[in-house]
Amino acid sequence: MSTYKDIGVEKVGHVGNIEIRRPPLNFFDISLINQIADALEEFDRDIEIRASVLSAQGKAFCAGANFGDPARQEQEAREANKKGDPADSLGPINHLYIQAVRIFRAKKPIVAAVQGAAIGGGLGLAVSADFRVTCPEARFSANFTKLGFHPGFGLTVTLPELIGKNNAELMFYTSRRVTGEEAYKWGLANELVPQDQVKPAAMKLAGEIAECSPLGLLSTRATMRAGLADRVMAATNHELAEQTRLRATEDFKEGVKATEERRVANFKGR
Repeated sequence: MSTYKDIGVEKVGHVGNIEIRRPPLNFFDISLINQIADALEEFDRDIEIRASVLSAQGKAFCAGANFGDPARQEQEAREANKKGDPADSLGPINHLYIQAVRIFRAKKPIVAAVQGAAIGGGLGLAVSADFRVTCPEARFSANFTKLGFHPGFGLTVTLPELIGKNNAELMFYTSRRVTGEEAYKWGLANELVPQDQVKPAAMKLAGEIAECSPLGLLSTRATMRAGLADRVMAATNHELAEQTRLRATEDFKEGVKATEERRVANFKGR
């Protein structure tokens, strides 16, 4: 197995495990999403691996992007000023979504072990997996509108398909945090276990999948997810255009500031 900067990768029998190692909140950036995509492609090339688990260290599964990080803001400014590649003019989110689509193009089943919060793009990452194992302490939130933002990471396609259009609208329009129990009832999670059993249960589910015919798994999954990556790519193109427009607003700046200060935002609609 290759060595990565921000993830741990191992093989246990016929199951590959990817562990995000940016505790406590496991914020992502282009590099982290790229590493996850690279590891999944490595699993696809390994004939011995039949399924994988995506897990995380720390109290959160993934808290999405850290919009309040000065280093991130500087990076975005540099990227937005680049010339040459048309994609560069749209900034690093564009590149992140390109890497995200690679995750959706992975060929083998993925089980996400969601032991804590899956917020914003972190929810998108959790939903990119085929199945989710979670616990009562976990929280699932598409908190984009509370930031004055538009949903991303393909969630406008993946979330309605998973929990139904109206439940997805409820999550998008309220930015509420859905508990692990609610997620299980809605079908957002497939198994609900005690927090310390989330990863073992995810490994067990992946192991059950891995007992099946590898060729049968590849063929069936390709049928069940046919066209998904292309639909996600089209969705992220639209999501990016809306996010780019809204990022320039006063409301977005207020939403990020209010979130950092843990208060209700004073939005002005401009």
